[in-house]
Amino acid sequence: MDGTQGRIAGRRLASPARREQILDAAVAYFAEVGFGGTTRDLAQRAGITQALLYRYFASKAELTEAVFERIYLGRLDPRWIDEIRDRSVPLRARLLRFYGAYTGAIFTYEWMRIFMWAGLAGDALNNRYLSRVADSLLAPIAAEIGAEPGLAPPGMEDMWNLHGGIVYIGIRRFIYRLPTPEDCAPAIEAAIDRFLAGCRAA
Repeated sequence: MDGTQGRIAGRRLASPARREQILDAAVAYFAEVGFGGTTRDLAQRAGITQALLYRYFASKAELTEAVFERIYLGRLDPRWIDEIRDRSVPLRARLLRFYGAYTGAIFTYEWMRIFMWAGLAGDALNNRYLSRVADSLLAPIAAEIGAEPGLAPPGMEDMWNLHGGIVYIGIRRFIYRLPTPEDCAPAIEAAIDRFLAGCRAA
């Protein structure tokens, strides 16, 4: 990112709008350098004073929490769990619908970069997010698979293998900069079909 990207306009803004612009700049900055970056450097790149930044976020911890809320928790759609449990729709179609929506939400430069930076730093934010995913998404999916006639309920490690394999498409694209399909749907479909076949065999 060059020195102007993420710079906040100098005009006077209402407090909520200014806060959102600072948060936008923080997301872009932490995606580039990780949470180890300083608020002084962030303020400089955003074109504001560090004092102004601290008017809206009392500490760096408060700022990183806001980034976490924006990037991670804010992208978990509460409707997903109802759709996962909607047995009027075939199981395979539910899984395809969920992972299509989930990857659509997280396959972004900011999500992948910040997640990897935080993971390398051993940040507790990642653990909180993964716990939320396990409890609110993967466990219900496992329960729905187990309720399907002819399928054995997968363990949580099995669910992480499925989930991680799909997320790895985004890691290859945004972290390793390797070629990935423009349309991820066929790869997701194949992963789900392999997974369900394994549950059937079990």
